[in-house]
Amino acid sequence: MAAVLAVAPGTDGDRLTYFGVASLAIQWISLTALCLLYLLRRQLAGLSPPVIAQLGLGALLLSSWMVVGLAWLFLRDLALLPGDGWKGFALRATAIALIMGLLGLAAFQAQWRARQLAVAAEHAKLQALQARIQPHFLFNTLNTGISLVHAKPDLAEQLLLDLSDLFRAALSQREVLALEEDLALARRYLEIEQLRLGDRLRLRWEIPEALPALQVPTLSIQPLAENAIRHGIEPSTTGGEVGIRIELTDGYVRIAVTNPLPPTSARTAPGHQVGLSSVRARLHAATQGRGRVDTRIDDGLYSVVVQLPLDAPR
Repeated sequence: MAAVLAVAPGTDGDRLTYFGVASLAIQWISLTALCLLYLLRRQLAGLSPPVIAQLGLGALLLSSWMVVGLAWLFLRDLALLPGDGWKGFALRATAIALIMGLLGLAAFQAQWRARQLAVAAEHAKLQALQARIQPHFLFNTLNTGISLVHAKPDLAEQLLLDLSDLFRAALSQREVLALEEDLALARRYLEIEQLRLGDRLRLRWEIPEALPALQVPTLSIQPLAENAIRHGIEPSTTGGEVGIRIELTDGYVRIAVTNPLPPTSARTAPGHQVGLSSVRARLHAATQGRGRVDTRIDDGLYSVVVQLPLDAPR
């Protein structure tokens, strides 16, 4: 900005000196605006970014007037008096600050709209991923319920109640649940699958007595358990064990879901993608990038480990 002003037509005197004075003024205006925003940071914390950007434009104008006012107060008797007087200088400084501020505000608004569209697109993608998880499980559960209606009506009733709870959570507008509630939904899912698979499915729970009061995206654990069943237990004639382990360490909670790898001849097409992608994206958004979802294969076991910070926003 100072360079543009220095080389602009109509500038009188030494342009290098003008460039130095303009640079000093612009730096003081910028620093003053930043200081004003910093002093108001607590009041601004609850406002939306577009509103803060507009207030930033106001801070820029106010700081321009403050710097020009201080210059008039302390430098008016020196040789730095503007050629068109202090009034004209103040109007010119205000016009420059307003034009630059409006350009910056327009650029921010365009970037903000693009970001909102990206968030909306990602949300729609996650909804599509979640919708792809549900039908497979629903059809299997209904078939299991039908087979139990006459032989074991009590189990059929419990199965339908558990199914109702799962789909109530999946179709609700609640974006987050307490970790304990989300774990309970995963437990219901696995109990339903145990009714369907019988002795082929064995469950191993390693859960601490007290779980942290942590909020997680709704149905974060269930899709991982579903993947473990679909790609680790169903393809194998002998079944296997699905493990759910939760541990607290180093300021994080780690949720591990493990399943055996079936024999090579029984393996299905590469999986662990739909549910895993949904969980990874939702946890990444909920924890502002601090959460992680890692996968590994070790000693014939496929493991998905979810790591969440204990101080994540609630």
